[in-house]
Amino acid sequence: MEIIEYFSTENKEYWLTKLGECEWDAGRMLHRRLSDGSMKQLIGEEAKILLLTDGDNLVSFCTLAPLDDIQPTDLTPWIGFVYTFPAYRGHRHVGKLIRHAEELAKAAGAEKTHISTNHIGLYEKYGYTYHQTMKDLHGEDSRVYIKYL
Repeated sequence: MEIIEYFSTENKEYWLTKLGECEWDAGRMLHRRLSDGSMKQLIGEEAKILLLTDGDNLVSFCTLAPLDDIQPTDLTPWIGFVYTFPAYRGHRHVGKLIRHAEELAKAAGAEKTHISTNHIGLYEKYGYTYHQTMKDLHGEDSRVYIKYL
């Protein structure tokens, strides 16, 4: 398996098609915003979209970005849009992506990363702790997790 960064890869169209196969609402939004070129407007110009691949298959993906669905905030950076395709679930593949995102954040000078979610018990196994509940872009409560790097 290999981790590639969407904006840096030469075959964006292929991986965009693979992202389009995601049935999750947020994944469909990611696909739509990448297709129309508005993703970086939402989550920041420095955003990275990390793809865990198995040959030509997309296993998992996530973003590492200055912003996520909690805006406005001065908390940064965020790991967001975390998803694993059903055929690959149960093997903690997304943990590889999260660790990679954390390493990139740390190399860029970040001392912590944040995740916004409504899941309980998912990100704790990767070292995240509940920080606080905040409103997302839709005005709904979201649990914000934090990990010091």
